[in-house]
Amino acid sequence: MLEPAANLLGNAVSPYLRQHEHNPVHWREWSAEALAEAARLDRPVLLSVGYAACHWCHVMAHESFEDAGTAAVMNRLFVPIKVDREERPDLDGIYMTALQAMGEHGGWPMTMFLTPKGEPFFGGTYYPPRPMHGRPSFRQLMEAVAEAWNKRRGEIDRSAAETTARLAGFLSASAGSAEVRVDIADAANRIAGMLDTERGGTRGAPKFPNAPFMEIVARGAFPHGPTPLREGFLTTLRALCQGGIYDHLGGGLARYSTDEHWLVPHFEKMLYDNAQFLRHLAWGWRATGEELFRRRAKETVSWLAREMRVGVGAFAASLDADSLDETGHSHEGAFYVWRENEITEALGPRAGDFAEAYGVTPGGNFEGRTILHRLGAAEPDADHFAAERETLRRLRDNRLRPARDDKVLADWNGLMIRALTEAAQVFEDREALELAKSAFADVLSTLTVNGRLRHAARDGRVAEGYALSFDHGALIGAAVALFAATLDGTYLTEARRLADELDRWHGDGEGGHYLTASDAGDVILRPRGDADDAIPGGTSLVLEGLALLTEATGDPAIGERLERALSLAFGRLEGQPGLSPGILAAADRASRAGQLVLFGDPGDPDFAAMRQAAIRALDIDRLDLVATGPSALPADHPAASMRPERLPAAYLCRDFACRPPVFTAAELENLLR
Repeated sequence: MLEPAANLLGNAVSPYLRQHEHNPVHWREWSAEALAEAARLDRPVLLSVGYAACHWCHVMAHESFEDAGTAAVMNRLFVPIKVDREERPDLDGIYMTALQAMGEHGGWPMTMFLTPKGEPFFGGTYYPPRPMHGRPSFRQLMEAVAEAWNKRRGEIDRSAAETTARLAGFLSASAGSAEVRVDIADAANRIAGMLDTERGGTRGAPKFPNAPFMEIVARGAFPHGPTPLREGFLTTLRALCQGGIYDHLGGGLARYSTDEHWLVPHFEKMLYDNAQFLRHLAWGWRATGEELFRRRAKETVSWLAREMRVGVGAFAASLDADSLDETGHSHEGAFYVWRENEITEALGPRAGDFAEAYGVTPGGNFEGRTILHRLGAAEPDADHFAAERETLRRLRDNRLRPARDDKVLADWNGLMIRALTEAAQVFEDREALELAKSAFADVLSTLTVNGRLRHAARDGRVAEGYALSFDHGALIGAAVALFAATLDGTYLTEARRLADELDRWHGDGEGGHYLTASDAGDVILRPRGDADDAIPGGTSLVLEGLALLTEATGDPAIGERLERALSLAFGRLEGQPGLSPGILAAADRASRAGQLVLFGDPGDPDFAAMRQAAIRALDIDRLDLVATGPSALPADHPAASMRPERLPAAYLCRDFACRPPVFTAAELENLLR
């Protein structure tokens, strides 16, 4: 029988796939051709899904995929396909849902066995090279699956077809319209019941930032919600700022904490986590004025500018958890941790005070070394060690750095562009705004091919496959945020174009949307994207983007599209257990959206006082437009026709109607209250 060709990942765009190009495994990328090869050879597909910053993906790669004996079994029995979950979140979502439907815990690396049609029939996550803890070795598993394939083919085919049908019913099904009912208080209180009131986040370990859930808590808390919700959000945000999960030298948030104290992180840094963190920092500062939140935002913006930019503006996807230590061995967190003597040598007389402030001890708190942290700091807002931190950061820069996954993802960049733009308005940070503007221009330039948006690119090469609804939704939100910050009407034009393309390629004909495009021919089904993960799902991002576009333009036609999509999304949610925080958040925005239009001279102290009053009145759903006068707005914008009797002046508008203007900071505070 014809044997498949050798490893074919050498031409992949994804850095994660390129990490595996020298494996003895005969890997190929996901494609119709790879599935056809499995059919021709009459073999199952062995699908391995991971991502570049995934620690256990690296472990399994080293133990199994780099091992010639294990690779020989894979090559003999299967057609091995490697997928980067960040490059193909649609495939990852389909097969992760299948894995969970089989009663397995999800996670990465994900190991799935498929028929040549792409239908799943068995799967798991990490498999060790030797049997342990009741789990078979990877080789044992493969031999058992292959034996079942050869001896119980009919049973496997029936099971795979049934699983796929159930997946389609769950992930792709249409439903009728339903009333859009938004009870944020109830949803926030349900989440608050899971929170660790002392340390923040959900109770137990590991602890994730859980940004979509924490947004619901924030929506229930601000501006006038109950104290337990307010403290639940702020306690979590303070812990993220002070724990070892935050990089106290370089800025930026790690993926999660392995312990319940936020001390020991899983050291990978993801662009999407930091986008949501940055937005929450802006909310925290507006609600409290705590300098801690402003400082962490500034540090995170600096980290993005210093370490995450790709090309002329877009942002890389992630930084790896693993790096080489001084002995040349790869260890998780090696780049970030410190020995006490290193601190002493670097800081001299200030070392003792710094060590006390940042938890540095002779024995360390992580494998004999110290993860710097500020948990339990007596003065949480104070920063007495800026110079020392900069000294250590520069010293750390001489270490071997973690690998960077420098592919550009449309949706993750969209989330970060919006976050930077909102932070720029709140903190009056010109650097953040310039980063956002250049990233938006670069993403659209890089990822638009023949007028069609794509999902991923790297080093000038665009990955196969069209954009997902994630991408359109996130970039619509980014464009609207940039309009609000710049008053440049071309951003609204771009947002409208993206919304039209979304309907053209992802519309279901009823007003809802599929995650994948109508001409995506390499998936076994077209999922909806209703489920949220560490970031809001495709449906959530689309609804949020349309809500923002409606809010910014006042266009009834876009509002009707939003209402229809919301109604259909709630129809699909009926009868399903649990929360969909992203869809609830978008519906909440749609129901409470408003604009504050503030006119005045930036050099006028009265205008500056009104601007600060607006910033400090946190309303997550309010879009603020700040202009020297109506003529500074696009001519077709509803507020361009306003004629205030004097300046400065502020108009609060909701439900396509505006209140009479106010002219002082005190009046504005009362109006916003």
